[in-house]
Amino acid sequence: MSLKIAVIGGGNLGIAIAEGLIDKNYCQPSDLYITRRKVAYLDGFKLKGVNVGNDNQAAAKAADVIILAVKPYQVEASCSEIKGTLKSGNVVVSVATGVDIETMSEALGNHKRVYRAMPNTAIAIGESMTCVCGADDNGDDLDMVCSLFNTVGETIVIREELMNAATVLGACGIAYAMRFIRAATQGGIEIGFHADVAQKIAAQTVKGAADLLIKHGSHPESEIDKVTTPQGCTIAGLNEMEHQGFSSAMIKGVLTSYGKI
Repeated sequence: MSLKIAVIGGGNLGIAIAEGLIDKNYCQPSDLYITRRKVAYLDGFKLKGVNVGNDNQAAAKAADVIILAVKPYQVEASCSEIKGTLKSGNVVVSVATGVDIETMSEALGNHKRVYRAMPNTAIAIGESMTCVCGADDNGDDLDMVCSLFNTVGETIVIREELMNAATVLGACGIAYAMRFIRAATQGGIEIGFHADVAQKIAAQTVKGAADLLIKHGSHPESEIDKVTTPQGCTIAGLNEMEHQGFSSAMIKGVLTSYGKI
């Protein structure tokens, strides 16, 4: 039996989640509900047979799983709005930054089956790294939430106190990686490539490097050792980057973002 899922907030993130659920056949379009104020933006989903509208209470009442894909400042109001429709078996998942489970549970009338998920913008192409946490140890619920977000990438279960850190490493991390690719592209232009060619080489190289670690389960340094030959150009470039503070700048950037959040 297919789960009935409501996505409250059909903006970019909510739409990406909904598209992943449909593309991976996680649920039938007729079992999916999406809401947003400007319903016309959801016409594409309507054509697929998805239930669209602007009535959050009706969507929540019809669903088994409710995904809150609203802005952080809207979370408590959205929880208060739908709390009267909740059944004890409903699972509520928020993808908003910074609103803890206790706050949401209280706003939902002390509902217990509440979870948080932190995807990143690669969710738009089904390649998100999503961190998930819950206040209890209900393994079945956690497995279900993870399977849901596996439709748009990879998931990992963490403790709630690490969710801010997950935001920095996984969500802000997209921007850090983009800045590396941009810098590598600029270097590529200096050594003779046109900008579009340099960017393609840099981006695919980063993708390949990440896949090596993921598929081999190896340590970055072991992969680095494979391409650093004695007196070679790779080690010379790496050493110059370290002299200029490459690793320390990256670490300081992560820590600065964490302090800001």
